[in-house]
Amino acid sequence: MYLCFCNGLSDRQLDQAIRGGARRPAEVYAACGCRAQCGRCAGTVLALIRGASAAQQDPEA
Repeated sequence: MYLCFCNGLSDRQLDQAIRGGARRPAEVYAACGCRAQCGRCAGTVLALIRGASAAQQDPEA
């Protein structure tokens, strides 16, 4: 599913960037070879980062 329409980024691309070590929205965009455009997806990107961080801290989640 596309989460960033400006850059054409899918949830899989964003997940891969986060699993690759990106911990800030700007790092996620950079890992995908782009940068934030309109900013509408930034909240979603941040939520994905926080979700991944929480999952690492609680392996049973």
